[in-house]
Amino acid sequence: MAAIPLDLLDRIRELERKVRELTGRANMRPALNEITNGPVKIAEGGSLEVRAPDGTGIFAVGRHWDGAYGVGMQRSDGTLALSIGGSGEGSNMVRTFSRSGQPILMDDYYNREFLGRPWMPIQLFPTKQQGTEGTSYQYGWVGGAAAHNAVAIITISSISAPGGGQVRVNMLPPSGGEVAVAEYDVPANTWVNKTIVQPLNGVGFLDYVGWNIQHRVKTAGSGIETRVFNAYTRNTFEADESPTPPPAAAAAEAKGATFLGAPVAPPPEMPPPAPPEQGLHTIDD
Repeated sequence: MAAIPLDLLDRIRELERKVRELTGRANMRPALNEITNGPVKIAEGGSLEVRAPDGTGIFAVGRHWDGAYGVGMQRSDGTLALSIGGSGEGSNMVRTFSRSGQPILMDDYYNREFLGRPWMPIQLFPTKQQGTEGTSYQYGWVGGAAAHNAVAIITISSISAPGGGQVRVNMLPPSGGEVAVAEYDVPANTWVNKTIVQPLNGVGFLDYVGWNIQHRVKTAGSGIETRVFNAYTRNTFEADESPTPPPAAAAAEAKGATFLGAPVAPPPEMPPPAPPEQGLHTIDD
């Protein structure tokens, strides 16, 4: 009969004890579909997707099918609800979509400071000189609004009695003064329709911008009337419409910083995590 080491039974009992202990610890840990502590990292071109039982994509973050990175959310019927990042038109934008697929909330594609949609109204009010016989410029309409979008649109129509007249549209930026953005003649007895498209140069997001519409007649004894049909701001349609930034933004841009409209303290730097210990080690939890 082979000799049995005297401590073999003790070793077996110790192994059994450790197996029971490890089994108990495994049962105490959360299931593989639950995270109770610590970050989850998906790197090297990975993505996380959530799909309905019928295969409809509901949520996706990470690398998209076209190689771009971003976040997408869809409704249960498959219509796109939210998009962040992506590629092509709308790249790196935040957009919320209606069920028909129209972007109803977004930032500006060509200008990183302004809201893209919704478009916002400019409040313009008529004065008692909306119709005037003055030969010097009179204020026919005045008003203004906070700057939400990058481009102002003002549609006006004027008519003058014999002798003709002139119309001038001024923007009042926060830096002060009046900036004439349009000035033109109005022939006699003819309605002249104009749509002013003006980027908000030198204006920051939510800065107040004033506007006035002035008009006058060229000869005494004549008259002119001006009407406003539209006054609002919208997103840029092309890169050339992007307004020049205000001085503070230009200075920040020159330094390579992002202008946010007000000084912002930098976030504190977090120390890098300690490297994990190599090899096997005891789990104390």
